[in-house]
Amino acid sequence: MAVEYVDVLIVGAGISGIGAAVHLQKKCPGKTFAIMERRENFGGTWDLFRYPGIRSDSDMYTLGFSFKPWTARKAIADAPAIMGYLGDTVEEFGLKKNIRFNHHVKRAHWSSEDATWTVEGTIGADGQPMTIRCNMLLMCSGYYNYDQGYTPEFEGLGDFKGKLVHPQHWPEGLDYKGKKVIVIGSGATAVTLVPAMADTGAGHVTMLQRTPTYMVSRPAEDAFALGLRKVLPPKAAYWVTRWRNVLMQQFMFKLLRKNPEKSAERLIGMVKDMLPEGFDVGKHFTPPYKPWDQRLCLVPDSDFFNAIKDGRASIATDHIDRFTEKGILLKSGQELEADIVVSATGLNMQMLSGLEAYVDGVPFHPGQHILHKGTMYSDVPNLIMWFGYTNASWTLKADLTSEYACRIINHLDATGNKIAIPRTHGQKIETESFVDFSSGYFTRAESQLPKQGTHFPWKLHQNYSKDIRLLRYGALNDEAMTFEKAHKVEAPALLEAAE
Repeated sequence: MAVEYVDVLIVGAGISGIGAAVHLQKKCPGKTFAIMERRENFGGTWDLFRYPGIRSDSDMYTLGFSFKPWTARKAIADAPAIMGYLGDTVEEFGLKKNIRFNHHVKRAHWSSEDATWTVEGTIGADGQPMTIRCNMLLMCSGYYNYDQGYTPEFEGLGDFKGKLVHPQHWPEGLDYKGKKVIVIGSGATAVTLVPAMADTGAGHVTMLQRTPTYMVSRPAEDAFALGLRKVLPPKAAYWVTRWRNVLMQQFMFKLLRKNPEKSAERLIGMVKDMLPEGFDVGKHFTPPYKPWDQRLCLVPDSDFFNAIKDGRASIATDHIDRFTEKGILLKSGQELEADIVVSATGLNMQMLSGLEAYVDGVPFHPGQHILHKGTMYSDVPNLIMWFGYTNASWTLKADLTSEYACRIINHLDATGNKIAIPRTHGQKIETESFVDFSSGYFTRAESQLPKQGTHFPWKLHQNYSKDIRLLRYGALNDEAMTFEKAHKVEAPALLEAAE
């Protein structure tokens, strides 16, 4: 059977993959492409996670696509609304025909002689083998393992008579009405789950945290955006709101970083104003780190704080000693009783969807490479990775990465080349961590993550405005990026692979 060939292969049909496909249609209309989606539906994160209250932790005017206005009322949207938006995008741009559902990409082999990636995987539950070839491989599959979330080894878990669940694998029809619930964790998922479960019938919800998190309350509806819609066309209102929110975010990020002590004091003070008199804010809402060392948690319409104020929820700040029959014993000696424990303890990171990849026979391991302009791995040809901002909406960076990919594809055509590869040229490049973040899921995966350099073009920006200049308008040719024709590789590379 003949092996299918497409010019561009997109892996993942979530926000990044859908956005990449639309940009490709618009800017590279002559290119054939396919989207490989492991699951039976598009949407990625927004279709996978089914826990109560799942929502965006960024406003939809920046989490939405640059080319499609967000028109719903709520700026902080729940998963069904986001899935509706993505479904409309897929329909509007006719992408269904390009998506190959239940296609699990597992291996990829690059040949410089053919300027081609040969991608192998399986189809469906029975694991039917599939092979597809392409010139350009776009990895839009996100950054975490879809199969398994992270749960620590809890001592005594076998003694617990209740139920332990992870938000990534929420049981359908889980009955928590009138029951005591403990949510372990203090990140975005926990801050979402606590008020959502309290609002939908849980007897009482306790958030058990080891370390407090900085939280910011924000209205779920953007009054500025809704006002603009009354006087401007939808696209214009969306564009103005998008840029207003981007600039506000950049300003706040710089302010928090420039004056971390004062910023922390102000953030904690705002939380104090939303809680009952005498609440121990120092213990439960004062993190031991600076703002933006970890991502701030968004609290729409103060729902988390309201649940605490009216007694439907509470916070325990302590360390777990062990699980017991009735719940969890803390290091302080206090025992929290629970019918259900939710382990909102984070994700397992996985770069490139766990892809087993080879470049001219030599294994490619992301943790051994440096990122060029935050998008391509050093010395790896024709592979572009999507990874959003840690201090702003994911889609802002995803959109720019899509534009950059299209620029590279069109440049190859214009110059008669087939290969785009950022080369280190054997230089010793000083490196640092890929992400300046202390969150557990990053620190646990440090060895898997690529590095960034300390100077252009290997230095990452966490700044949308700078990345516009770099990725949308900046020169494609720089000290590292090379554009080449297909060519045979020298024997040493193959010998190295054999060793």
